[in-house]
Amino acid sequence: SFCIFSVRRGGCDEGDAVEVGEDVGGDNKDGRELSRDTWQHFKTGPSLTEAAMGRLAQGTKVLAEGGYEKIFKQTFEVLPDEQLKICYACYLSTSAGPVMGVLYISTAKIAFCSDNPLSYKAGNKTEWSYYKVVIPLHQLRAANPSVSKMNPAEKYIQVVSVEGHEFWFMGFLMYDKAAASLQEALASARELQP
Repeated sequence: SFCIFSVRRGGCDEGDAVEVGEDVGGDNKDGRELSRDTWQHFKTGPSLTEAAMGRLAQGTKVLAEGGYEKIFKQTFEVLPDEQLKICYACYLSTSAGPVMGVLYISTAKIAFCSDNPLSYKAGNKTEWSYYKVVIPLHQLRAANPSVSKMNPAEKYIQVVSVEGHEFWFMGFLMYDKAAASLQEALASARELQP
């Protein structure tokens, strides 16, 4: 089953930065899409400045801790043969508003971890915790890309577990690639389901 719990912070794979640069240099369409997705990513947050600073802080953490693969293994419970396939900077839609973080796709699960801890009340005290979502691939039922009819620049991906829990991800830096990667994960999930 899926789970939401708090732990330490998350990240992606060092090769992604090279891949983005190659895409932008290779095709004008890719450059336009990346530019549009980046602008939408920054607009999704509470402020452009906060979103930009969040991405810079995440990049610094990735360099300091040895890459996204290492952070993934430190942040989530990982199976011995599990490999991180790819990850994407994005936001998770919550009742408190969009939460900036990273969506990871591995050979065993999809997982999200917020870039920063969020506050919540525990009795009369304020506690802080990272926001995490983990769905094992065999518990993944759907990954539905969608576009806002009112504003086509607003693109979302709805992820649904077999138990019917829905998670909405948005503000991807590379929306089309994220949607394709989630569709691949869904295909893998169907192979794992009885």
